Amino acid sequence: MLASRLLSILMLLQARGRMSASALAAEFEVSVRTIHRDIDQLSAAGIPVYADRGRSGGFQLMDGYRTKLTGLTQPEAESLFLAGLPGPAAQLGLSDVLHAARLKLMAALPANMQPNAERIASRFHLDPVAWFRGQDPLPQLQTVAQALWGERWLKLRYRNSGEIYGRKLGPLGLVLKGGVWYLVAMSGKSIRTYRVAQMLDVEVTGEPFLRPRKFDLVEHWEQSSSAYEAGVYREEAEVRLSPRGMERLETLGSHVAAAATNTAEKPDRAGWVRCRLPLENFDLGLRDVLRLGEEVQVLGPPAFRAQVAKTLKTLAARYRD
Repeated sequence: MLASRLLSILMLLQARGRMSASALAAEFEVSVRTIHRDIDQLSAAGIPVYADRGRSGGFQLMDGYRTKLTGLTQPEAESLFLAGLPGPAAQLGLSDVLHAARLKLMAALPANMQPNAERIASRFHLDPVAWFRGQDPLPQLQTVAQALWGERWLKLRYRNSGEIYGRKLGPLGLVLKGGVWYLVAMSGKSIRTYRVAQMLDVEVTGEPFLRPRKFDLVEHWEQSSSAYEAGVYREEAEVRLSPRGMERLETLGSHVAAAATNTAEKPDRAGWVRCRLPLENFDLGLRDVLRLGEEVQVLGPPAFRAQVAKTLKTLAARYRD
């Protein structure tokens, strides 16, 4: 464990330059005192690590020093062949770069590792787009990526709910979710999410964008996604579900299925379960309930039960003949 951490500290310093003891301690989830001991051991081993004092100080390697301890283990090398998604790479304009990188990685691997790496590449394909969905037209994606990498502000027009309005955005990160590209960006003092396919007339400005130092894209996306999913469901229905209906809940989404499971009462003699279903609203909830067919009975609220009954009555009359 210690040897692995020492090597990781060395690689971090080589990749990032100067890092403070507190930053290293947070990275490896150890105490600052432990980091100081690790640095002492690296120095004793002949690694030219030196410290700068003061508020902006930290540890760094002597200029020009490069470690040769960069060899990949076999599992690490093989996992890299799963890291590139050909479709998204092409959308970003990086397909040729990705192909060249894979060739170089293959050529750099020892002969005994190459067969397994080729096996990984030929047996696993990652397709991020859901069934029965095409990819969004993305004429603006590469321009957005250019602003993101170059740390420049974006000017664009954005289409939302039939309206088009201008925006000036500071790009923080691109996220591929279910085959859809989103841009997380600063708009004024707020951090918001924009669907790239809804962007029009995107222009990279010459104005530098200063990315917040503590912003973590993965952490922000996880938190905002959870908040979005929780905020979408504003209504709730009380229902009875047959055993088959409980199995079909996954078709309504994992959030709905989890909520129903967590509120489920003890099954009756026929196996039917009383529980609560979260709904975005009653109109969309009607669509969801009908997807469960005869495996569900709506108990309330009364207005929603009446809406379901009216719809079923209309359908029954339509198919009476």
